[in-house]
Amino acid sequence: MDIQLKKKEYFPVSGGLWDYLSEYGRTFDFPSIYEELHRYSQLFPLFDREGNDTLWKSCRYEDAIRDSLKKKLTNIYSLLRTGDPRVVDHLDLQRVDYCEFGNSRPFRIRIVNLYNDNYDNFYVKVADASRIYGLELEHVLSPNRINYLANGNTLIEEHIAGVPGDIFIRDYFDREETNRVRIAKEFVKFNERSFIRLLGDMRSYNYVVDITPDFEEVQYRVRAIDFDQQSYEGKKEMYLPQFFEENKPVVDLCTSLLNYQTMNQYQDEERTLISRRVQASSRRLNRFWEAILPDTISTPEKVDELRHDLNQYHSTDLFTKCRTMGELVKQNVEYSLAQTASKRA
Repeated sequence: MDIQLKKKEYFPVSGGLWDYLSEYGRTFDFPSIYEELHRYSQLFPLFDREGNDTLWKSCRYEDAIRDSLKKKLTNIYSLLRTGDPRVVDHLDLQRVDYCEFGNSRPFRIRIVNLYNDNYDNFYVKVADASRIYGLELEHVLSPNRINYLANGNTLIEEHIAGVPGDIFIRDYFDREETNRVRIAKEFVKFNERSFIRLLGDMRSYNYVVDITPDFEEVQYRVRAIDFDQQSYEGKKEMYLPQFFEENKPVVDLCTSLLNYQTMNQYQDEERTLISRRVQASSRRLNRFWEAILPDTISTPEKVDELRHDLNQYHSTDLFTKCRTMGELVKQNVEYSLAQTASKRA
């Protein structure tokens, strides 16, 4: 099923969300820098090692602007990584890249350590409320921790390392050492995790595969890297990665290697883990619901459509009372986890 998306609209960060972010150390005091990064004088296309256009462009700045950006960006990087905003002399701004393709129109910042030439990347994006809610749900409900900061119209995100999903499908599937059963298992769990918390648009270039050597085998974990479509679209298929054409090779792999009972087992495993995270983070999650439940992060038409789809999908009318996307997310999490709990009873 090939799903097409229109450009997503942005939603401002509400007072309730700002209070939540401040309470959990997600804000910073530096002036918003996103607009200042647009003061480049030239843009140059970036190509990968095979000569393909990456859709990123490298920014060139006049010397005075670059010097100003260097101080601010190294400050922000230090705060993001260490909690200390003081600039250290051995950190330098190596490169700024810009991508108009993404919904968040991100800048990618490369900071280099002058002592050893080791570099690290982080991103500067528009502070969109639905994206921030997506980052928080990833941090609380997934096995992954997320490091980000927000201020004004600016969102700072750390780089999430891994092999991009589209490249992994293209280059790793046919390798002899690739454990295809483990890949299939992880995709089933990722599909379940995305749907329960209603994270949309998880086509292959919006997630990465983290590959970790184990003492006998290799472990894989699929990680979302794009949270623009958190609880925004109205069609339930948007929240099920299996329906994207770009993921078809992975879906075919799952259906060829896993039977129905095994898939159910992996889904139950993922729901059980999410349930434990909900219990462990109950106070934080309650504050999260206080922020998102009354907030507007989609259109009324999309809320109506998703409410109908979820009622139909779960064969229930529990979603009928939901009036916002936040209420739909909370109901979907609670209903999904309750279904697994009832199996164990």
